[in-house]
Amino acid sequence: MRKSDYLLARLFIFTFGLLVMSLGMVLMIVSDFGASPWDVLHVGLYYQLGLTIGTWSIIVGFAILGSSGLMMRQWPKFGAYLNMILIGLFIDMFMMLPFITEPEGWIGKIFMFMAGMIIYSYGMGIYLSAELGAGPRDSFMLALTAKTKWKISNARRFMEVAVLAIGWLLGGPVFIGTIIFSLAAGTFIGIALPQCQALTNRWLYKKSKIQMMEEIKRGASL
Repeated sequence: MRKSDYLLARLFIFTFGLLVMSLGMVLMIVSDFGASPWDVLHVGLYYQLGLTIGTWSIIVGFAILGSSGLMMRQWPKFGAYLNMILIGLFIDMFMMLPFITEPEGWIGKIFMFMAGMIIYSYGMGIYLSAELGAGPRDSFMLALTAKTKWKISNARRFMEVAVLAIGWLLGGPVFIGTIIFSLAAGTFIGIALPQCQALTNRWLYKKSKIQMMEEIKRGASL
C-alpha cells in the first residue's frame, strides 16, 4: 500500500469509528436511562444555555485541549482536534434523525442504552485502532497524570466524578445507566479495542488470519 493510500485508509477508519461512537452516545442520551458523565455535562449545558449538544461537545473539547496544551506546554496532535469537531457534528446529525426517539417502556430504554454502550465501545475501538491520536478527554487525562503523578485510573476517575457532578448540577440526565456506564464501559472497551485493532491491522498491513486471532486473544487476556 502506498504511503498516501495508507494515510487515507487510516483517516477513513478514524472517521468511521467516530461516526459509530457518536451514534452510541446519542442512543444512550435519547434512551432516557442515563448518559456517560461527559454527555451529562454536555446535555446539562444545553439545558441551561441553549445551542446544541454537539456544539457543547466541541466547546468543552476546545477548553480541555487548551488546558492540556498549557499543562504539557505542547499542542495536542491533529487527531485530537479532528476528533473533537467530528464528534460534535455527528452527535447533532444523529440527534436530528426523526426515527431515533425515546422508547416508551423500560425494556426499550434499557435495550437502547445497552445497544448504545456497545456501539460506543466498538466505535472507540475503531477510531483508536487508526492511531491518529486520542481525543480531548484522553489528552487531558494524560496531561493530568503527567502533572500530578497519579495513576491513569485515578486521574480518569477524578475527571469523571468532577464532570458528572457539574453536569448533574446543571440538570443533565443522570440515572441508572450513568452508573452502569461508569462501571462497565472500561470492560466493554477492553473487549472491543483488541478486536478492532486486529481487524484494522489485517486490513492495513495484510496480516494473516492466524496473527489476527492471536492478537485478539492476547488483547482479551489483558
